[in-house]
Amino acid sequence: MESKVEVKKVDPQGRVILPADWRQSEMKESREIYIIREKGYLKIIPKRKVDLTEYFDKVDLNVEAIENWKKFEKRLYGRRS
Repeated sequence: MESKVEVKKVDPQGRVILPADWRQSEMKESREIYIIREKGYLKIIPKRKVDLTEYFDKVDLNVEAIENWKKFEKRLYGRRS
């Protein structure tokens, strides 16, 4: 990841201008950002919509390795017979 350092002036109301190329590449159509305050610095992260369908087929629960489903459920949920 390439890092660039820029010196910016803060106006009397505490505003700073975000670099145009960063706004175009990172914010896209969004006009909102998250500002994370830490001791000594601020972190600015663009707010984006996340497409959760991208992850639907990514999780492998290894269900085939479970031989006895009822026994597995009992252990998982702490049920007693």
